[in-house]
Amino acid sequence: MDLPSFCDRRNTTAPPRLPGRATTARRLSAAAVAAVFLAGCGTGTPKADPHTGGPGVSLAPPAAPSRSPSSSPSPFAPDRTATTATATACTNSTKLAGWSNRRLAMLTIAVPVSETSVSDATSEVSAGAGGVLLFGSKAPSDLGSRLTALKSHVPGHLGLLVMTDEEGGGIQRMANLVGSLPWPAYMGTHWTPAQIQQNVTKVATRMAAAQVNMDLAPVVDVDGRNVAPGKTNPDGWRSFSGNTSVVSKAGVAYMNGLRAGGVIPVVKHFPGLGGSTYNSDFGPARTLPWSTLQKVGIPPFTAAIKAGAPAIMVSNNIVPGLGTNPASLSPTAISSELRGKLGFKGLVLTDSLSAKAISAAGFSVPAAAVQALRSGADMVMFDLKGDVGSQTSSIAAAITNAVAGGHLSRSRLIDAAGHVLAVRHVNLCS
Repeated sequence: MDLPSFCDRRNTTAPPRLPGRATTARRLSAAAVAAVFLAGCGTGTPKADPHTGGPGVSLAPPAAPSRSPSSSPSPFAPDRTATTATATACTNSTKLAGWSNRRLAMLTIAVPVSETSVSDATSEVSAGAGGVLLFGSKAPSDLGSRLTALKSHVPGHLGLLVMTDEEGGGIQRMANLVGSLPWPAYMGTHWTPAQIQQNVTKVATRMAAAQVNMDLAPVVDVDGRNVAPGKTNPDGWRSFSGNTSVVSKAGVAYMNGLRAGGVIPVVKHFPGLGGSTYNSDFGPARTLPWSTLQKVGIPPFTAAIKAGAPAIMVSNNIVPGLGTNPASLSPTAISSELRGKLGFKGLVLTDSLSAKAISAAGFSVPAAAVQALRSGADMVMFDLKGDVGSQTSSIAAAITNAVAGGHLSRSRLIDAAGHVLAVRHVNLCS
C-alpha cells in the first residue's frame, strides 16, 4: 500500500519575518512560501532488507527524524508530534502488503491442468493463482492461443507462470510441438555443454512461442545409474552423470539454453536425489547422508546459483542429518541451507505435495502447503487428480487460516508472493 511522502524537517527554520504590518493576506502568503519549501524537500530511501520478498525492501518504515529539544518549530510547519507517516518507497512488497491474505495465498499456488484442456483452470486463474502446471504427453497445435486466452483472466493482467516438465527422453510433455531432446544421461555423455545449450535453446524458443514460460528442468541430481527412472530410483537416465563436475557443467548449460530461449528454468531436486533409497512419489524416501550430499550433490546447485538460477525445486525426500521431515517441508533445508548458506534469493518451489512421501510424513496437501511456506518455499504444487478446484480452495483456505491463527506469518506470505512476481519481473509500481 502506498504511503504519502513527508519532508524530513530536521533542519527546518522559521521563514524570514515579513516587513510591515502582518496582514492576514501576508500571513497566508508566508504560509504559501513555507509550503513550497516543504514540498521541495527530498525524501530518504529505505535500505534493502535481504529477508523480505520481491526486490528485498523492508516493510518497516525508517526511523522518525530526531529534533533537538532546544529547537523551535516553524509557525508555518505542521506540528511534528502529529506527523506519524514517513517516506516509504514503492516496491512490490509495499504493494503486496495491501493485498488480502486470500489473494496472497492464491499467488503461491501452481494449479495442475491438462495441456489439452487448459481452460479448465480458468476459475482458479481468475481467483489469482500464480501459475498453472501442464500435464499430458501431446500438446494441441493451438496451445499458444489457448494459453493466451487463459492469461487474459489473470487479475490485474499481471501475467502467469505456465510450467511443464520438458527434461528430455521419457520426460517430455510437448515434444510434438517443440521438438524432442534425448535423455539427460545421453546429453551428459555425448554432448558438450555448448551443444546442450544450443539444442535446449531451440526447444525453449518454441516453448515460449507456445506461451509456456517455465520449464521444471534441468535435473542436476548426481546419479549415473544406467536405468530408466522408476519406483526404486527417481533419477537414472534423468541425471546427466554420476560425476559431479559433469552434472554441474551440463546443468548450467541446460539452464542457460532455456533462458536464451525465453523460458524460466527450475533447477531440481534440491539437495539432490542421486542415490536415494526410493522414489518419493510412491512412498517415504531418503537421500544420501547430508555429509555426503555436501560433497557430491550440492556443487551442481552451487554452480547453478552462481550462474544466476532464477528458481529451484526442493525434493520430498528426507535428508539424513537435516531432520526428519521431507526437504520440501524443512526450514533447515530451505531457509538455513538453500537460502542461508548457499545464498539463493530466487523462487523456491516444492515438488508435488501429492507425493506419498508427504502423506506418509503425516501431512495432507493443504497442511503440507502451509508447512512448506513456513519453511521458506514460495510456491506449492500438487497433482492433476480428483477435484482440482476443491483442492486449490482447500490449500488457499489452509494458508489464510494459518495466517489468521498465527501459525504462518503474514510477512512470510508476502515474501513468498513477492518471489512469485519477481521471477517474472513483474513490477507492481510501474
